[in-house]
This record gives sequence, C-alpha cells and structure tokens, in this order.
Amino acid sequence: MESKIDITEKKEGENNNSSKDLINNNINNELKDSDSKEAEERQARELKAGLHPLKHKFVFWYTRRTPGVRTQTAYEDNIKKIVDFSTVEGFWVCYCHFARPSTLPSPTDLHLFKEGIRPLWEDSANCNGGKWIIRFKKVVSGRFWEDLVLALLGDQLDYGDNVCGAVLSIRFNEDILSVWNRNASDHQAVMALRDSIKRHLKLPHSYVMEYKPHDASLRDNSSYRNTWLRG
Repeated sequence: MESKIDITEKKEGENNNSSKDLINNNINNELKDSDSKEAEERQARELKAGLHPLKHKFVFWYTRRTPGVRTQTAYEDNIKKIVDFSTVEGFWVCYCHFARPSTLPSPTDLHLFKEGIRPLWEDSANCNGGKWIIRFKKVVSGRFWEDLVLALLGDQLDYGDNVCGAVLSIRFNEDILSVWNRNASDHQAVMALRDSIKRHLKLPHSYVMEYKPHDASLRDNSSYRNTWLRG
C-alpha cells in the first residue's frame, strides 16, 4: 500500500514539474514574440524616418577597473552605460565622439552588447556561455576593435543570434579583444564563431585565439587566465 502511495505522489510531482516547465516555456516564447514584435515596430518607425535600422539594438558600456580582488558588487558598480542606439546613423553619431583606444588609461574596458544583456558573467544571457579571446599589440588593437564592432553591428558573424557582445580590454602591455557567446557547450557554434572572427578581422596566422567559459571565469575569478581552448 505504501509503495502505491509513493508511486502516486511521484507521478503527481512529475506532472507538477511538467506543468511548470510547460508554463515557463510558454512564458519564454511569449517574451520572444513580444521582443520580436517590438523590434519589427522599431525598425518600421526608423525606416519611415529615413534611417537605417540595425537588426538589434546595442549598448556601449565603459568600465574603469579599480585595483584589488574582483567582486560582483564592485564590478557592477564600476560599469557605466555610455549610450544605446538602434540605427547606423545613431551608431556613427556617438562613435565619432569616442576617445580612441590608444588614448584610454589602463586598465579600462569598453563593452558593446545587445540591449538587455549586461557585460557580466552572471547575466542570464551569458552565464552558460563563454568568450573567444585575442591578444593584440597596443598599436593595432584600435583597428581590429573597429572592424569587430562593425561586424557585430552588421550581424556578419556566424551564429549571430548566439553572440552576446564584444569587449576591448585596455591593459598595460597589451590590449585584448573578446567576443562573448551564449552557449559554451555548443562546440559547433563555438568553432564556427572562431572561424568567422578570423575571417572578418583578417587575422594573420601568427595570432592565437583562446576560449574560456564564463563558469570557469567565475571559479578562478579571472577573465583571461587559464583558458581552456586554443585555436
């Protein structure tokens, strides 16, 4: 008799979990449909105004790192939103007034992310993902950063919906570019993104790309050390 009760309770629990999963999936689908509808309406308004809408709305962020151990609270406090834009014209209006990377102090980070995604490992869009990392001499990083920004805005990178954003990290002896993606476990998408970055940046063969999942960064509290994959 007890086993029958246990089985019944288990089935009821499974049914409840299935119902919750179904509800969550429906909510996520409704949110995606709502976001898609808003994007279409935004693009229609911009076209009517004679502008050139981007596929996604983007946000530039700026971080001036402070010395000491990185904590989530301290890092979030240092992230400052610069501007958001959704058209080609809106991008150039703000970008033309930006300081060039070569003039920025070290350590500084510039972030370009799709609207709704914050440049944090812990963000829901980033937490299961990772980033491709490329190290540059300081004299050439500005050109590669601009090429990467334009590729991102033009949705030119393969598996573009899997891309969250890009970061330029100004450091003392080098500058570092990184491209963040949503899913570190999707090996095909990760490697296709690597090849796409190489192609659009026309990277010389001497440059080595490294990949690191964000959960690894959370464990060792480091963005660019102890990378897992090189290519």
